[in-house]
Amino acid sequence: MRKLRIRDVPNNKRRIFSVCGLTGVCALLLLSTLMPAEGQQRPEDFGGPPRGFGSQRGFGSRGFGQRRERRPTPPGMSETGGEFTFVRAIYSSPYSPYNTWRGGSWTVDFPEADDHFITGVRDWTGTSLNISSRPEQLPLLDDRLFDFPFLYMVEPGFLDLSAEEAARLREYLLRGGFLYLDDFHGESEWRNVQEQLSKVLPEYQIVDLPLTHPIFHSYLDIDEVVQVPGLHTWVRGVTHEKGGITPHYMGVVDKHDRVVVFITRNCDFGDAWEWIDDPMYPSKYGLAAYKVAINAVIYSMTH
Repeated sequence: MRKLRIRDVPNNKRRIFSVCGLTGVCALLLLSTLMPAEGQQRPEDFGGPPRGFGSQRGFGSRGFGQRRERRPTPPGMSETGGEFTFVRAIYSSPYSPYNTWRGGSWTVDFPEADDHFITGVRDWTGTSLNISSRPEQLPLLDDRLFDFPFLYMVEPGFLDLSAEEAARLREYLLRGGFLYLDDFHGESEWRNVQEQLSKVLPEYQIVDLPLTHPIFHSYLDIDEVVQVPGLHTWVRGVTHEKGGITPHYMGVVDKHDRVVVFITRNCDFGDAWEWIDDPMYPSKYGLAAYKVAINAVIYSMTH
């Protein structure tokens, strides 16, 4: 089936589609392909990632704190063109401490977090979803943004949207896009997230999502809000940083009751994906990070 992109749809009926334009039927078909077959293991059947998760793919060879080079695409897998592509937002962060040594906040945990997340969803969660092995990184003003229903943004505590970027992000979300904000901590960064989202969707508020919300049951059942720490925070003996003690799973819900922005506040899911193969990082946090994120992916593709 041809991937229907937003630019193929008339202006008055535009919406992002990841698989095809027959939304009702195809959403059900897609969801059925994501559910494990009878007798197949689901993620909660494991105590964590399968034994050898990292080392089987060359992820486990680096030492603590060392980054790896991106591995070649495994044989038999396409780099692009899957039903789902992990897309990371490139954005401006003029006041970020990461500018001097990483090139901006958007690069935090890249590329390991993206690659590990794709590998985990493909090989560990038991889905048959056709996943692109090559993640994308797109500026907010790139027209290709409208080809993808899921957008991940790390460290939004340092986000600084221009008026043009805010308008583009608003258009993306109102057409059916889904934004996931992760890895920001404390009151200062929380205030900035609120300020930036008010530029995009001023008519909506950020709210705590109850664990009964469908996003927490779209594939797996999430029954607790886990504060997922970064590795370097965890080795200091705590799970919080910058005063952000209480974790929140939050969202912006539009007038159709669809979550258009999903937020893991005072958490660092990207670090959990990045260090899932490191023996120093507790598997219980990695497991929580994968479970919530795969639910977000499936929710974004079926709502």
